[in-house]
Amino acid sequence: MSSLWLFIYKYRYGLVDAYRHDFWYGAIKTLAVVWETIGWLWHGHEIEGLENIPIEGPALIVYYHGAIPIDVYYLLARVILKKGRLVHTVGDRFLFKIPGWNVLMEAFRVIPGTVSSCSNVLKEGNILAIAPGGVYEAQFGTQLYEVLWKKRLGFAKVALEAQTPIIPMFTQNIREAFRTARWGSRFWQWLYSRTKLPLIPIYGFFPVKMKTFIGKPIPYDPENTPEILAAKASNAIQSLIREHQIIPGSIWKALMNRIFNTRLVKSV
Repeated sequence: MSSLWLFIYKYRYGLVDAYRHDFWYGAIKTLAVVWETIGWLWHGHEIEGLENIPIEGPALIVYYHGAIPIDVYYLLARVILKKGRLVHTVGDRFLFKIPGWNVLMEAFRVIPGTVSSCSNVLKEGNILAIAPGGVYEAQFGTQLYEVLWKKRLGFAKVALEAQTPIIPMFTQNIREAFRTARWGSRFWQWLYSRTKLPLIPIYGFFPVKMKTFIGKPIPYDPENTPEILAAKASNAIQSLIREHQIIPGSIWKALMNRIFNTRLVKSV
């Protein structure tokens, strides 16, 4: 408890200044401290490559979607606290129908995400985060860490229209923190095809070691087509997975990594 209190206390001056500046910004920064604390305490969360996210100007973060994107919450918190920037995010439309969530979506600039609306966010000089795999990848991804983007090109069109670099992101053990049920796979696939809702059971919140890797930006190139740019982004994500993730993922190994703070070494 003493360590927890001191961890939160070190952000006290930033919180006071935030509330003096703007009440909503103060509230957002307070939540950022809460998520930063949870990430540190429960998952020993680290970020490698934070310098690849710009202090100013637009950027499109493209990330692998875990069953629960808790790594994105941790990233948003770190960027708010360390860079003073709010990362806008794209959320599935069903989120906006959950009672009481509208105020959260508004405060953290979560949008449904058409090509036009996303491009406008970037053209205004903001950072935007998108998971091309979306709810499908969240539900049907496995500990094999397949990239399930189903030839989606919308995010690539956004980056090209806004003339913005793409920053790839992957979090080690995100599938070990939360997992989706593997039984009844055909049924859940059928149900999703009918409803487009994430109804598959999720379990976990295991205190595994989590480390987010932010890759080098893929610069804007007017010669790229959406197909070419999407392939480059997919390859960048898969490269991060190959380099930093044991496959298949193991909850036990990830727990040991958290407890003993040992480096996960991939077998050759």
